[in-house]
Amino acid sequence: MLHFSTRYHPCFWVYFLSGVLALAAQTETKINPLAKPGDSKPLSSAVSPEQWQRVEKAVDRALSWLAARQTSEGTFPTYSSAQPAVTSLCTMAFLSRGHQPGAGTYGQGINKAIDFVLSCQRSDGLFSFKEPSLKHVDREASHAAVYNHAMSGLMLGEVYGQVNGTRAKNVKTGIERALKFSLELQLRPKKKRDTGGWRYLRTLPSPTAESDLSVTGWQLMFLRSAKNAEFNVPETAITAATEYVRKLWDTEGGAFNYVHDDFRADRVTRGMTGAGILCLSMAGQHDTIMARSAGTWLLAHPFKTFNDPVPNAHEDRFFYGAYYCSQAMAQLGGRYWEEFFPKLVAVLLENQASDGSWPPEPHSGDAIFGNAYTTALAVLSLTPPYQLLPVYQR
Repeated sequence: MLHFSTRYHPCFWVYFLSGVLALAAQTETKINPLAKPGDSKPLSSAVSPEQWQRVEKAVDRALSWLAARQTSEGTFPTYSSAQPAVTSLCTMAFLSRGHQPGAGTYGQGINKAIDFVLSCQRSDGLFSFKEPSLKHVDREASHAAVYNHAMSGLMLGEVYGQVNGTRAKNVKTGIERALKFSLELQLRPKKKRDTGGWRYLRTLPSPTAESDLSVTGWQLMFLRSAKNAEFNVPETAITAATEYVRKLWDTEGGAFNYVHDDFRADRVTRGMTGAGILCLSMAGQHDTIMARSAGTWLLAHPFKTFNDPVPNAHEDRFFYGAYYCSQAMAQLGGRYWEEFFPKLVAVLLENQASDGSWPPEPHSGDAIFGNAYTTALAVLSLTPPYQLLPVYQR
Protein backbone atom coordinates (compact mmCIF):
# COMPACT_ATOMS: atom_id res chain seq x y z
CA MET A 1 0.00 0.00 0.00
CA LEU A 2 1.16 3.52 -0.75
CA HIS A 3 1.84 5.53 2.37
CA PHE A 4 3.49 8.67 3.67
CA SER A 5 7.14 8.10 4.46
CA THR A 6 7.96 8.02 8.17
CA ARG A 7 11.07 10.08 7.49
CA TYR A 8 9.00 13.21 7.95
CA HIS A 9 8.87 14.48 11.49
CA PRO A 10 5.97 15.74 13.65
CA CYS A 11 5.66 19.20 15.17
CA PHE A 12 8.30 18.75 17.86
CA TRP A 13 10.94 18.41 15.19
CA VAL A 14 9.54 21.39 13.33
CA TYR A 15 10.46 23.54 16.33
CA PHE A 16 13.86 21.98 16.88
CA LEU A 17 15.12 21.70 13.32
CA SER A 18 13.75 25.07 12.25
CA GLY A 19 15.79 26.68 14.99
CA VAL A 20 18.94 24.74 14.18
CA LEU A 21 18.71 25.35 10.46
CA ALA A 22 17.75 29.01 10.80
CA LEU A 23 20.88 29.52 12.89
CA ALA A 24 22.90 27.69 10.29
CA ALA A 25 21.49 29.91 7.55
CA GLN A 26 22.30 33.06 9.50
CA THR A 27 25.88 31.98 10.11
CA GLU A 28 26.24 30.63 6.56
CA THR A 29 27.10 27.19 7.89
CA LYS A 30 26.81 24.73 5.03
CA ILE A 31 24.99 21.81 6.67
CA ASN A 32 22.14 19.59 5.62
CA PRO A 33 21.25 17.17 8.41
CA LEU A 34 18.17 16.04 6.48
CA ALA A 35 19.99 14.85 3.36
CA LYS A 36 18.94 11.55 1.88
CA PRO A 37 21.01 8.50 2.79
CA GLY A 38 23.96 8.48 0.42
CA ASP A 39 23.81 12.24 -0.19
CA SER A 40 26.95 13.50 1.53
CA LYS A 41 26.88 17.04 0.13
CA PRO A 42 24.50 19.84 1.15
CA LEU A 43 22.17 21.12 -1.55
CA SER A 44 23.89 24.51 -1.46
CA SER A 45 27.11 22.92 -2.76
CA ALA A 46 25.57 22.66 -6.23
CA VAL A 47 26.84 26.23 -6.71
CA SER A 48 30.12 27.83 -5.68
CA PRO A 49 30.39 29.46 -2.22
CA GLU A 50 30.47 32.86 -3.93
CA GLN A 51 27.33 32.07 -5.93
CA TRP A 52 25.57 30.78 -2.83
CA GLN A 53 26.29 34.05 -1.06
CA ARG A 54 24.68 35.83 -4.01
CA VAL A 55 21.64 33.58 -3.64
CA GLU A 56 21.33 34.43 0.05
CA LYS A 57 21.60 38.15 -0.65
CA ALA A 58 19.04 37.88 -3.45
CA VAL A 59 16.58 36.10 -1.16
CA ASP A 60 17.05 38.63 1.64
CA ARG A 61 16.52 41.55 -0.76
CA ALA A 62 13.37 39.91 -2.10
CA LEU A 63 11.95 39.39 1.38
CA SER A 64 12.70 42.99 2.29
CA TRP A 65 10.84 44.10 -0.83
CA LEU A 66 7.87 41.85 -0.01
CA ALA A 67 7.70 43.07 3.59
CA ALA A 68 7.55 46.68 2.43
CA ARG A 69 4.47 45.87 0.35
CA GLN A 70 2.46 44.01 2.94
CA THR A 71 -0.71 45.88 3.88
CA SER A 72 -1.90 46.64 7.39
CA GLU A 73 -4.47 43.84 6.94
CA GLY A 74 -1.65 41.35 6.38
CA THR A 75 -2.14 40.85 2.64
CA PHE A 76 0.39 41.00 -0.16
CA PRO A 77 -0.80 42.74 -3.36
CA THR A 78 -2.38 40.69 -6.13
CA TYR A 79 -5.56 40.35 -8.17
CA SER A 80 -8.38 39.78 -5.68
CA SER A 81 -9.33 36.32 -6.95
CA ALA A 82 -5.78 35.11 -6.13
CA GLN A 83 -6.26 35.70 -2.41
CA PRO A 84 -5.45 34.21 0.00
CA ALA A 85 -3.11 32.07 -2.14
CA VAL A 86 -0.60 34.84 -2.88
CA THR A 87 -0.47 35.93 0.75
CA SER A 88 0.13 32.29 1.69
CA LEU A 89 2.95 31.90 -0.85
CA CYS A 90 4.60 35.10 0.38
CA THR A 91 4.35 33.84 3.96
CA MET A 92 6.00 30.56 2.94
CA ALA A 93 8.80 32.53 1.30
CA PHE A 94 9.62 34.08 4.68
CA LEU A 95 9.38 30.71 6.41
CA SER A 96 11.72 29.15 3.84
CA ARG A 97 14.51 31.51 4.96
CA GLY A 98 14.02 30.73 8.64
CA HIS A 99 11.74 33.60 9.68
CA GLN A 100 9.04 32.55 12.13
CA PRO A 101 5.67 33.90 13.31
CA GLY A 102 5.96 36.51 16.05
CA ALA A 103 9.76 36.54 16.11
CA GLY A 104 12.36 38.85 14.63
CA THR A 105 12.06 41.48 11.93
CA TYR A 106 9.23 39.83 10.01
CA GLY A 107 7.44 37.98 12.81
CA GLN A 108 4.50 40.34 13.23
CA GLY A 109 3.96 40.54 9.49
CA ILE A 110 3.82 36.74 9.31
CA ASN A 111 1.24 36.72 12.11
CA LYS A 112 -0.89 39.27 10.26
CA ALA A 113 -0.70 37.17 7.09
CA ILE A 114 -1.81 34.05 8.99
CA ASP A 115 -4.76 35.91 10.50
CA PHE A 116 -5.82 37.24 7.09
CA VAL A 117 -5.73 33.77 5.55
CA LEU A 118 -7.82 32.39 8.40
CA SER A 119 -10.34 35.20 7.89
CA CYS A 120 -10.89 34.00 4.31
CA GLN A 121 -12.26 30.60 5.32
CA ARG A 122 -15.93 30.14 4.52
CA SER A 123 -18.44 28.18 6.56
CA ASP A 124 -17.92 25.10 4.34
CA GLY A 125 -14.17 25.14 5.00
CA LEU A 126 -13.06 26.61 1.65
CA PHE A 127 -10.41 29.33 1.71
CA SER A 128 -11.39 32.03 -0.80
CA PHE A 129 -11.38 35.82 -0.51
CA LYS A 130 -14.00 36.18 -3.25
CA GLU A 131 -17.22 34.23 -3.51
CA PRO A 132 -16.72 31.61 -6.26
CA SER A 133 -19.49 30.69 -8.64
CA LEU A 134 -19.94 27.20 -10.07
CA LYS A 135 -19.55 28.57 -13.61
CA HIS A 136 -15.90 28.47 -14.57
CA VAL A 137 -14.49 31.92 -15.38
CA ASP A 138 -10.78 32.03 -16.18
CA ARG A 139 -8.72 33.73 -13.44
CA GLU A 140 -11.77 34.49 -11.33
CA ALA A 141 -12.71 32.77 -8.07
CA SER A 142 -14.31 29.76 -9.77
CA HIS A 143 -10.90 29.09 -11.37
CA ALA A 144 -8.67 30.10 -8.46
CA ALA A 145 -10.63 28.99 -5.38
CA VAL A 146 -9.21 25.47 -5.14
CA TYR A 147 -5.69 26.87 -5.62
CA ASN A 148 -6.41 29.44 -2.90
CA HIS A 149 -7.67 26.68 -0.67
CA ALA A 150 -4.75 24.28 -1.06
CA MET A 151 -2.02 26.93 -0.84
CA SER A 152 -3.63 28.38 2.28
CA GLY A 153 -3.95 24.98 3.91
CA LEU A 154 -0.34 24.21 3.02
CA MET A 155 0.93 27.42 4.60
CA LEU A 156 -1.10 26.84 7.75
CA GLY A 157 0.26 23.32 8.00
CA GLU A 158 3.79 24.72 7.84
CA VAL A 159 3.22 27.26 10.63
CA TYR A 160 1.28 24.85 12.83
CA GLY A 161 3.49 24.27 15.86
CA GLN A 162 5.11 27.71 15.51
CA VAL A 163 2.12 29.73 16.72
CA ASN A 164 0.53 29.77 20.16
CA GLY A 165 -2.51 30.90 22.11
CA THR A 166 -5.68 31.79 20.26
CA ARG A 167 -3.85 31.85 16.94
CA ALA A 168 -2.75 28.23 17.41
CA LYS A 169 -6.35 27.17 18.12
CA ASN A 170 -7.57 29.03 15.05
CA VAL A 171 -4.93 27.45 12.84
CA LYS A 172 -5.83 23.99 14.11
CA THR A 173 -9.53 24.54 13.47
CA GLY A 174 -8.81 26.05 10.05
CA ILE A 175 -6.74 23.06 8.96
CA GLU A 176 -9.34 20.57 10.18
CA ARG A 177 -12.14 22.32 8.30
CA ALA A 178 -9.99 22.73 5.20
CA LEU A 179 -9.11 19.04 5.18
CA LYS A 180 -12.77 18.11 5.35
CA PHE A 181 -13.48 20.31 2.32
CA SER A 182 -10.55 18.94 0.30
CA LEU A 183 -11.39 15.32 1.03
CA GLU A 184 -15.05 15.80 0.14
CA LEU A 185 -14.10 17.61 -3.07
CA GLN A 186 -11.83 14.74 -4.07
CA LEU A 187 -14.70 12.27 -3.74
CA ARG A 188 -17.16 14.12 -5.94
CA PRO A 189 -18.33 11.99 -8.89
CA LYS A 190 -15.91 12.20 -11.82
CA LYS A 191 -15.01 10.30 -14.95
CA LYS A 192 -13.07 7.16 -14.08
CA ARG A 193 -9.86 8.55 -15.58
CA ASP A 194 -10.07 11.62 -13.29
CA THR A 195 -10.90 9.80 -10.06
CA GLY A 196 -8.60 10.72 -7.18
CA GLY A 197 -7.61 14.18 -8.40
CA TRP A 198 -8.86 17.73 -8.02
CA ARG A 199 -9.68 20.61 -10.33
CA TYR A 200 -11.59 23.90 -10.36
CA LEU A 201 -14.87 24.61 -8.61
CA ARG A 202 -17.72 24.05 -11.01
CA THR A 203 -20.71 21.85 -11.53
CA LEU A 204 -19.78 18.20 -12.11
CA PRO A 205 -19.81 16.14 -14.21
CA SER A 206 -18.04 18.24 -16.85
CA PRO A 207 -17.55 17.55 -20.57
CA THR A 208 -13.85 18.36 -20.13
CA ALA A 209 -11.22 17.18 -17.64
CA GLU A 210 -12.49 16.92 -14.07
CA SER A 211 -9.02 16.71 -12.48
CA ASP A 212 -5.64 18.15 -13.41
CA LEU A 213 -2.08 17.76 -12.18
CA SER A 214 -1.60 21.43 -11.31
CA VAL A 215 -4.44 21.62 -8.78
CA THR A 216 -3.84 18.06 -7.58
CA GLY A 217 -0.21 18.88 -6.81
CA TRP A 218 -1.14 21.67 -4.41
CA GLN A 219 -3.80 19.55 -2.74
CA LEU A 220 -1.29 16.74 -2.17
CA MET A 221 1.17 19.23 -0.67
CA PHE A 222 -1.55 20.45 1.68
CA LEU A 223 -2.37 16.88 2.73
CA ARG A 224 1.34 16.09 3.15
CA SER A 225 1.86 19.14 5.36
CA ALA A 226 -1.22 18.31 7.45
CA LYS A 227 -0.05 14.72 7.82
CA ASN A 228 3.37 15.95 9.00
CA ALA A 229 1.57 18.01 11.64
CA GLU A 230 -0.29 14.86 12.77
CA PHE A 231 -3.73 15.74 11.45
CA ASN A 232 -5.91 12.84 10.32
CA VAL A 233 -5.30 12.32 6.59
CA PRO A 234 -6.73 9.04 5.26
CA GLU A 235 -4.31 6.83 3.35
CA THR A 236 -7.10 6.16 0.86
CA ALA A 237 -7.04 9.81 -0.21
CA ILE A 238 -3.29 9.73 -0.85
CA THR A 239 -3.48 6.40 -2.67
CA ALA A 240 -6.26 7.65 -4.94
CA ALA A 241 -4.45 10.93 -5.68
CA THR A 242 -1.16 9.20 -6.42
CA GLU A 243 -2.84 6.73 -8.73
CA TYR A 244 -4.36 9.65 -10.61
CA VAL A 245 -0.93 11.30 -10.97
CA ARG A 246 0.62 8.09 -12.26
CA LYS A 247 -2.04 7.91 -14.97
CA LEU A 248 -0.71 11.23 -16.31
CA TRP A 249 2.73 9.75 -16.97
CA ASP A 250 3.65 9.73 -20.65
CA THR A 251 5.89 6.68 -21.01
CA GLU A 252 6.95 7.55 -24.53
CA GLY A 253 7.75 11.18 -23.79
CA GLY A 254 9.22 10.62 -20.34
CA ALA A 255 7.25 13.44 -18.70
CA PHE A 256 3.90 14.19 -17.03
CA ASN A 257 0.80 15.48 -18.75
CA TYR A 258 -1.38 18.29 -17.37
CA VAL A 259 -4.61 16.34 -17.82
CA HIS A 260 -5.57 12.93 -19.12
CA ASP A 261 -6.00 14.18 -22.67
CA ASP A 262 -4.43 11.57 -24.92
CA PHE A 263 -1.01 12.92 -23.95
CA ARG A 264 -0.98 15.95 -26.21
CA ALA A 265 2.55 17.23 -26.69
CA ASP A 266 1.52 20.81 -25.86
CA ARG A 267 0.30 19.71 -22.43
CA VAL A 268 3.74 18.51 -21.32
CA THR A 269 5.57 21.34 -19.56
CA ARG A 270 8.40 21.74 -17.10
CA GLY A 271 5.95 22.86 -14.43
CA MET A 272 3.75 19.78 -14.74
CA THR A 273 6.68 17.39 -15.01
CA GLY A 274 8.12 18.90 -11.82
CA ALA A 275 4.67 18.62 -10.23
CA GLY A 276 4.52 14.92 -11.09
CA ILE A 277 7.87 14.23 -9.43
CA LEU A 278 6.89 16.25 -6.36
CA CYS A 279 3.52 14.49 -6.06
CA LEU A 280 5.22 11.10 -6.01
CA SER A 281 7.61 12.39 -3.37
CA MET A 282 4.72 13.65 -1.22
CA ALA A 283 3.42 10.06 -1.20
CA GLY A 284 6.80 8.58 -0.25
CA GLN A 285 7.71 7.43 -3.78
CA HIS A 286 11.03 9.23 -3.94
CA ASP A 287 13.24 7.25 -6.30
CA THR A 288 10.95 5.51 -8.74
CA ILE A 289 11.91 4.91 -12.36
CA MET A 290 9.08 7.27 -13.27
CA ALA A 291 10.47 10.10 -11.11
CA ARG A 292 14.03 9.63 -12.33
CA SER A 293 12.92 9.54 -15.96
CA ALA A 294 10.99 12.77 -15.45
CA GLY A 295 14.10 14.27 -13.84
CA THR A 296 16.10 13.34 -16.91
CA TRP A 297 13.47 15.05 -19.08
CA LEU A 298 13.83 18.22 -16.99
CA LEU A 299 17.61 18.15 -17.40
CA ALA A 300 17.04 18.07 -21.17
CA HIS A 301 14.75 21.13 -20.88
CA PRO A 302 16.61 23.48 -18.49
CA PHE A 303 15.86 27.09 -17.61
CA LYS A 304 18.43 28.79 -19.82
CA THR A 305 17.04 32.30 -20.26
CA PHE A 306 14.12 34.26 -18.85
CA ASN A 307 10.74 33.25 -20.28
CA ASP A 308 12.09 30.43 -22.43
CA PRO A 309 9.17 27.97 -22.60
CA VAL A 310 9.59 24.41 -23.79
CA PRO A 311 9.05 24.47 -27.58
CA ASN A 312 5.41 23.94 -28.55
CA ALA A 313 4.34 23.64 -24.91
CA HIS A 314 0.97 25.09 -23.97
CA GLU A 315 1.14 27.49 -21.00
CA ASP A 316 4.68 26.70 -19.82
CA ARG A 317 4.76 29.38 -17.13
CA PHE A 318 8.25 30.50 -16.11
CA PHE A 319 8.01 31.19 -12.35
CA TYR A 320 5.41 28.51 -11.68
CA GLY A 321 7.57 25.99 -13.51
CA ALA A 322 10.74 27.14 -11.75
CA TYR A 323 9.09 26.61 -8.36
CA TYR A 324 7.79 23.12 -9.10
CA CYS A 325 10.99 21.99 -10.81
CA SER A 326 13.30 23.29 -8.11
CA GLN A 327 11.40 21.50 -5.35
CA ALA A 328 11.17 18.33 -7.46
CA MET A 329 14.85 18.21 -8.38
CA ALA A 330 15.81 18.86 -4.74
CA GLN A 331 13.81 15.76 -3.85
CA LEU A 332 15.65 13.71 -6.46
CA GLY A 333 19.02 15.11 -5.37
CA GLY A 334 22.32 13.91 -6.79
CA ARG A 335 23.09 14.73 -10.40
CA TYR A 336 19.54 15.92 -11.03
CA TRP A 337 19.91 18.74 -8.53
CA GLU A 338 23.56 19.46 -9.28
CA GLU A 339 22.90 19.92 -13.00
CA PHE A 340 19.59 21.73 -12.63
CA PHE A 341 20.04 24.24 -9.81
CA PRO A 342 23.05 26.28 -11.07
CA LYS A 343 21.29 27.09 -14.35
CA LEU A 344 18.13 28.16 -12.57
CA VAL A 345 20.13 30.28 -10.13
CA ALA A 346 21.90 32.06 -12.98
CA VAL A 347 18.63 32.93 -14.73
CA LEU A 348 16.85 34.09 -11.57
CA LEU A 349 19.72 36.23 -10.29
CA GLU A 350 20.21 37.83 -13.68
CA ASN A 351 16.56 38.86 -13.84
CA GLN A 352 16.04 40.13 -10.29
CA ALA A 353 15.31 43.86 -10.23
CA SER A 354 17.51 46.24 -8.25
CA ASP A 355 14.72 46.65 -5.66
CA GLY A 356 14.75 42.90 -4.93
CA SER A 357 11.62 41.90 -6.86
CA TRP A 358 11.09 39.80 -9.96
CA PRO A 359 8.83 40.81 -12.87
CA PRO A 360 5.27 39.49 -13.22
CA GLU A 361 4.71 36.15 -14.93
CA PRO A 362 5.29 36.78 -18.64
CA HIS A 363 3.17 33.91 -19.96
CA SER A 364 -0.53 33.10 -20.39
CA GLY A 365 -1.88 36.40 -19.09
CA ASP A 366 -0.77 35.69 -15.52
CA ALA A 367 0.81 39.14 -15.20
CA ILE A 368 -2.56 40.08 -13.68
CA PHE A 369 -1.45 38.41 -10.44
CA GLY A 370 1.43 40.85 -10.00
CA ASN A 371 5.01 40.46 -8.87
CA ALA A 372 4.52 39.72 -5.18
CA TYR A 373 3.31 36.36 -6.52
CA THR A 374 6.31 35.80 -8.78
CA THR A 375 8.79 37.12 -6.21
CA ALA A 376 7.49 34.62 -3.67
CA LEU A 377 7.80 31.80 -6.21
CA ALA A 378 11.34 32.88 -7.07
CA VAL A 379 12.33 32.83 -3.40
CA LEU A 380 10.79 29.38 -2.95
CA SER A 381 12.74 28.23 -6.02
CA LEU A 382 16.02 29.41 -4.49
CA THR A 383 15.59 28.21 -0.90
CA PRO A 384 15.36 24.39 -1.04
CA PRO A 385 18.99 24.15 0.24
CA TYR A 386 17.87 25.56 3.60
CA GLN A 387 15.43 22.65 4.10
CA LEU A 388 13.36 24.74 6.50
CA LEU A 389 9.86 23.96 5.22
CA PRO A 390 8.97 20.53 6.65
CA VAL A 391 6.79 19.60 3.68
CA TYR A 392 9.81 19.75 1.33
CA GLN A 393 12.43 18.19 3.59
CA ARG A 394 14.14 15.21 2.03
